[in-house]
Amino acid sequence: MTRPTSRRDIAGLLRDFGHDLPHLPAETTPGRESRVLRPVPRRGVFRPGRGWSPASAPVSAWRMTSDQAPVLWPFITGPGLPPIGALMGIELMSGGAFYAHPHGWVVDDSIPVTNPNVFCYGKPGQGKSGTTKAFILRMLEFGYRALILGDPKDEYEKLCRALNVEPFTIGIGHPARINPLDLGPLGHNWPDLAAEEARRRAAIMFGRWVTLIRGLVGSQRIGERRVPFSPTDERVTTAALAQLTGYASGTTHLAETTIPSLWHALDTPTPGLVWECRYANERQFLDETRLLRDALGQLVSGALAGLFDAPTTIKVDWRAPIQSLSLSRLEPLGDDAVGIALTCLNSWGRAMREVADPGDLRIVVRDEAWKQLRLGVEAVKSFDADLRLSRSTGDVQWVVAHKPSDPLSAGDQGSQAVTIAKDLLHLADVKILHGQDPAIADELEQLLGLGPIARNLITGWALQGKGRAVWVIGDQLYKVQTILHSYEQALTYTNDALQRA
Repeated sequence: MTRPTSRRDIAGLLRDFGHDLPHLPAETTPGRESRVLRPVPRRGVFRPGRGWSPASAPVSAWRMTSDQAPVLWPFITGPGLPPIGALMGIELMSGGAFYAHPHGWVVDDSIPVTNPNVFCYGKPGQGKSGTTKAFILRMLEFGYRALILGDPKDEYEKLCRALNVEPFTIGIGHPARINPLDLGPLGHNWPDLAAEEARRRAAIMFGRWVTLIRGLVGSQRIGERRVPFSPTDERVTTAALAQLTGYASGTTHLAETTIPSLWHALDTPTPGLVWECRYANERQFLDETRLLRDALGQLVSGALAGLFDAPTTIKVDWRAPIQSLSLSRLEPLGDDAVGIALTCLNSWGRAMREVADPGDLRIVVRDEAWKQLRLGVEAVKSFDADLRLSRSTGDVQWVVAHKPSDPLSAGDQGSQAVTIAKDLLHLADVKILHGQDPAIADELEQLLGLGPIARNLITGWALQGKGRAVWVIGDQLYKVQTILHSYEQALTYTNDALQRA
């Protein structure tokens, strides 16, 4: 058999399978530019198959905002945030992945965030708990740990046990005790401290204690009014605490004291305390401090009885991935009792975090914060002081509440408590806004300065599915759908009681 003399080239081979290579453009005359694109008449070329139209297409003008324009290609927005931190889900305006890293945002000058605090709002059942727990789980991979300062509903119990950590149960009849007047790490190695360092630490500790006592006293009522806490009360409280700890006498070891001990010291004052507080005699001291002593006495025999009236008995493993303090056993006592317990736990938690090891980054979750804020202006001030420590300790203060207007319940319209509570919203540059009813749309716009588009997203789109939220990062808005793994869904499910019913 003879071998064929002619061979097919690549073009012929492809042509047999129905593919034609494009032809090379013809050689042009030197000095004259070839016209690859030729102008086409407005109605097209009048030939078969050339798309000729007997009439020109109508042109209409549309006006839209920058967050509506991305639906028209090619105006697709970029994600706008660096891919660092916890992968939370999908940013639906760009279609890309959404990452959350409050500390990373703070150190990035291109992102308008100056503090790592986070406020997470939403009506019950819209995914606040799921978003919070997903953030905690995913940030564990970056070396973070979590501290739940009060879990009123045991929502974090599953998460703790999945991480091989047993929550501490605080309630009447349980052995766990938390002393909100704990010395904390600042009291360690006191005899070895220089005088200047001892004075600095003492100022921090006494300031924290006075802030706590002010909040506890201010939570009590005289009829419809809250018990006032005057500058004189502050001086008396500070002098009594200095005497109880031994700081006033210059002792080499500070003694731990408790709120019942403080109440007893004020109820039976020593001559030295009377003189330090500039009273003429014991009788005048007792008369002038009657309201303060009665408020403390009511707390000692009431909301604090058996819970926060003794030295701390729990041993916290600060190297564990998570620690939680359960308050579910206090629910039958009412919202005020839970709010007072949260105030005590916040002060204790602040004491434990006043000295943190380098790189010991923690997510401090404050759930049901509205119960503390409703205790009056002094409780709001205490909460305000806790949030302001985020930059010094490196902690992410994660506050969970129902709606941004919750702080307004701290007092009457226009009162000091409401003014301070409104300012709390500015202590968090990151706000996660889950679905809300349309009835609070005006509150959202007034308190947070949201425009009508963001307001409509929160009261419309976010209500139509769990985990949907508008993330307000500085002055930038992101439309995010949190995505949970099946393992995370089991840990974040909070409707067990409803399902059993």
